[in-house]
Amino acid sequence: MAIAKVCGIETEYGISVVGAPDANPITVSSVLINAYVSEAAGRVGWDFETESPGNDARGFSFETPSNAEMETHLVNTVLTNGARLYVDHAHPEYSSPECISPRQALLYDKAGEEVLRRAMKASRRFMPPGQEIVVYKNNSDRKGNSYGCHENYMMDRAVPFAKIVKQLTPFFVTRQIICGAGKVGSEAPGADDVNFQISQRADFFEEEVGLETTLKRPIINTRDEPHADPTRFRRLHVIIGDANLSEISTFLKLGSTAIVLSMIEDGLLDELNVQLASPVQALRKVSYDPTLKGVLETVDGRLITALEVQWSVFDLAKKYFEHDGIGTVGSVEEVRQLLDLWEDTLSRLEQDPLSLRHRLDWVAKLSLVQGYKDRHSLNWNDPKLAAIDLQYHDIRPEKSLATRAGLETMLDSRDVGVAMFEPPKETRAYFRGKCLEKFGDSIAAANWDSLIFDTGKDPLRRVPMMDPLKGTFRHVDGLIRSSGSLVELLEGLGA
Repeated sequence: MAIAKVCGIETEYGISVVGAPDANPITVSSVLINAYVSEAAGRVGWDFETESPGNDARGFSFETPSNAEMETHLVNTVLTNGARLYVDHAHPEYSSPECISPRQALLYDKAGEEVLRRAMKASRRFMPPGQEIVVYKNNSDRKGNSYGCHENYMMDRAVPFAKIVKQLTPFFVTRQIICGAGKVGSEAPGADDVNFQISQRADFFEEEVGLETTLKRPIINTRDEPHADPTRFRRLHVIIGDANLSEISTFLKLGSTAIVLSMIEDGLLDELNVQLASPVQALRKVSYDPTLKGVLETVDGRLITALEVQWSVFDLAKKYFEHDGIGTVGSVEEVRQLLDLWEDTLSRLEQDPLSLRHRLDWVAKLSLVQGYKDRHSLNWNDPKLAAIDLQYHDIRPEKSLATRAGLETMLDSRDVGVAMFEPPKETRAYFRGKCLEKFGDSIAAANWDSLIFDTGKDPLRRVPMMDPLKGTFRHVDGLIRSSGSLVELLEGLGA
């Protein structure tokens, strides 16, 4: 029986400094986040003690002390909405709180964009005259470096990981046609003839399965770090997605994946008879073909298009919904909306991809770039087109081409504003966020699965949160509100 698909997004943002193109990105990222924290939140550090990024779902482990040691010295804080805001190597990163549905995860991802906008504004008073920090929600710096937009989904630990790999790979290879962010050109060796591609990340994947996230990136990441009870839960760490500005693309990306994972748990994707002969090559082949006409070879010698793979998965998802209602992916109404959008999007991609220029990022960008190219009679390798590509991802509303592209929206801006500060009510993020709001001065550190309180006496008190569906509004709101002190809160939790 499939379990609730608690999910969230981690976004590493691109960063530059107007007036100082050679500025140190780690320093600049630290200035950016410190500026926001100083204005909007108290500083609560991140607890690295229980983190284990070297654990592999295939049953072994690697020691990774150097990365953890470096990260402890970078800016790293937790927000009252339950999110994590920090410097990840050379990038500012916003990791959304745990969310109960794709729509809620979309909301908190958009709240992250607003956090970074406010951070840019706050950072101006710390920058020298003539310099300004600019943030981009993209995945490549065009110098051979890629940074991620990772998704996380809660899964049942009992599902064999080999089954996840087998059934998820063809979906991930082809999912980009609904959630790719689009890219002018290519950074992959030997791909000089690629004018425009669907995904920003496809160039940078080299393996089918593996633990790495920065080198030899795999289609299926094996990091086994559940941030929850490891005997019950798995956190599927997805590194293959693009960073989306389109709300529809993000919703489809999260929702379709959550449904597919539920089908894997319930054994309903066993009917998908698609195994690609060369998934890494297929990933790039799909990305390099905005016409969606190219074919992929399966291990049994059949030829199939990316659209056909997606239709096969969708048909099973629709059958799943009609039979079971899919109670693991938000409300019935949300799942119905998701399936309707997914079906309509595939139909339009089949008939005329450009009809989705107000819905999908890659189509919106292609429309903008192609229009400019044709109006000015430019070649695809003209730097102006690369500049348009980058400007699409500028999160400053007055500069962003995504803002001007007329993309369809799903969210109310007032709800996004609230989500910057208020945590989701349906997951343990509620306990984390509300404790930070009320007892922040007494929290020594935090992470996804615990809070460490300082009562003023030794030792510090760690409160574990090993079930993402505990610590919700229903579970703890009354206790937090009625506790006049940290001691009362801890006594109440003990009782």
